[in-house]
Amino acid sequence: MATQLEARSGTSARVRVQKFGTFLSGMIMPNIGAFIAWGLITALFIEAGYFPVGVLGGFGENAAGDPNVGLVGPMITYLLPLLIGYTGGKMIYETRGGVVGAAATMGVIVGTSIPMFIGAMIMGPLTAYLMKKIDSIWDGKIRPGFEMLVNNFAAGIFAALMAVFGLLAVGPLVTLFSDAAGRGVDFLVSSGLLPFTSILIEPAKILFLNNAINYGVLTPLATEQATETGKSLLFLLEANPGPGLGLLLAYAVFGRGMAKSSAPGAIIIQFLGGIHEIYFPYVLMKPLMVLAVIGGGMAGIFTLVLTGAGLRSPAAPGSIIAVYAATAQDSFIGITLSVLMAAAVSFLIGSVILKTSKSTDDDIAGAASKMEGLKGKKSSVAGNFRSTSATDGPIRNIVFACDAGMGSSAMGASVLRNKIKAAGFPDVKVTNLAIANLKDDYDVVVTHQDLAARAEPLTQRATHVSVDNFMNSPRYDEIVELVRASASAEGGVDPKNPMPAAAASEADADTDGAGTGANDVLAEQSVVLNGRATTQEDAINEAGRLLVERGAVDSSYVAAMHEREKSVPTYMGNFLAIPHGTNAAKDLIKRSAVSIVRYPEGIDWNGKQVKFVVGVAGVNNEHLSILSAIARVFSDKDQVAKLDEATSVDEVLALFGKVNA
Repeated sequence: MATQLEARSGTSARVRVQKFGTFLSGMIMPNIGAFIAWGLITALFIEAGYFPVGVLGGFGENAAGDPNVGLVGPMITYLLPLLIGYTGGKMIYETRGGVVGAAATMGVIVGTSIPMFIGAMIMGPLTAYLMKKIDSIWDGKIRPGFEMLVNNFAAGIFAALMAVFGLLAVGPLVTLFSDAAGRGVDFLVSSGLLPFTSILIEPAKILFLNNAINYGVLTPLATEQATETGKSLLFLLEANPGPGLGLLLAYAVFGRGMAKSSAPGAIIIQFLGGIHEIYFPYVLMKPLMVLAVIGGGMAGIFTLVLTGAGLRSPAAPGSIIAVYAATAQDSFIGITLSVLMAAAVSFLIGSVILKTSKSTDDDIAGAASKMEGLKGKKSSVAGNFRSTSATDGPIRNIVFACDAGMGSSAMGASVLRNKIKAAGFPDVKVTNLAIANLKDDYDVVVTHQDLAARAEPLTQRATHVSVDNFMNSPRYDEIVELVRASASAEGGVDPKNPMPAAAASEADADTDGAGTGANDVLAEQSVVLNGRATTQEDAINEAGRLLVERGAVDSSYVAAMHEREKSVPTYMGNFLAIPHGTNAAKDLIKRSAVSIVRYPEGIDWNGKQVKFVVGVAGVNNEHLSILSAIARVFSDKDQVAKLDEATSVDEVLALFGKVNA
């Protein structure tokens, strides 16, 4: 029991550090483009740059005899910290948090003489968090008509106070920390100990703890150095692609099985694409290989110290292309030698480990799964190590998940089900479900891209596919090919042979059979050819009102339809939106019903044009037959055109077939 508690405690601590590091990187990464812009302007236009221009680089005097300010100083002093402060605040409290966070960041900027990145990382999120708490005090208590006055003055007054606090308190503390950290780095360099930081950095990368080190300490210190000297080797301590390159080369030459065959492709992703995560499974598969990347990292840092090379700005991602783009003018030889030395040492150590290893096979797929466990979420590159089907066996169970498991998922499932049947796989089950009801027993999980993060932790064993268009997403064809490949691998189904016509008819009958209890789901009085609404909100009200008038839902269900729309838009593609209630609102549904409202002129639906709004309320699966019919109609552009040209309700009902039979 004690061992288990210690293990849980260690895992919990690691996860907390991961989350902290992810939060820090969330403030820096969206602004990397601005860092690169500053680095390019510095390299090109400063006095020692490629094309010195005083008015841009900030040296010399202008025509009036005043010193040129240039772009370099203001960008590093004001622009970059303000961007970080705004991004950090927005992460906490959306735009309002970003605004007060940026205003408060100005306090730490003017109170110091160094680039205030760490101060921005503190003031932005802190101010936004406190602003959110303050707003909650009078939420819902402001008299009508005074909301804007209270909200604007509250934000202005509090941002001003936090700016003063940043100037007087936070700025001096951050300056002390930066000075101490800078002296620590100088000591490591002068003592020849800096290469030993790889003992910490390289394992931290494998455990996804590097963001806290890189963006919390190294990038701010490196940027300060780069401002003073034009470059810093600290930018390359974590981003050097050499150690990973050497490790993968060792596997390509001396590896076994899938680890050997996948290594060349991984080299391209890691060295050129800059995704270092691709080599983590190779280390987790053989933990002793961490010595290879540590050795390579130490060799690379030693070379940087020896040659005095460095980068002008962060290299993100850690691609050799990004590294060279950020390399200082006098450092190309040193940077090249650093990468080559790191790769060579990593290759030599890795080769010895692989040659002396007694194992006969390498489970790279299992290591990739372990890596995802350490990361705490799906990896964008882990699929490179899975079998074609990405599952332990043939694909037989696919679920389309949405917030309520009622409208969006049912429509998407209908489209996908029809495609899979047409491909000749009637035994593959395609269902829809609310995310809250998901269990980890599906082969493939399909979600809207805005919901993927919620579904993945609940179904970690499944292959996840996210889509942004429910009606005609190209990802559906990929899933069909996935099913075809898994069936072919199993050997029980000929993927080139479509299912017999009788089987297709039987399968279609099963789908239509969902309507046995739905003989009045779609009624004539629930179809409107010329909707009155002109906005998305009014259109939802109009579709919901039809459901209420039929006695299918309680009047408060309409509010749940709006709530659902705020979390994930119900735009389906092909001019169709299907607003419906949240999962929590299912108790408000009295019986299954569907309403259809056409808007000939179209309505703006979060930037998409919608001409058909289908309100959905479903009990059990009684509404699935009509949704299946709607999916078939709207996946066919010719049918959509006919629906658009229909002049009577009977024509609309006829297009959906005998869905109420």
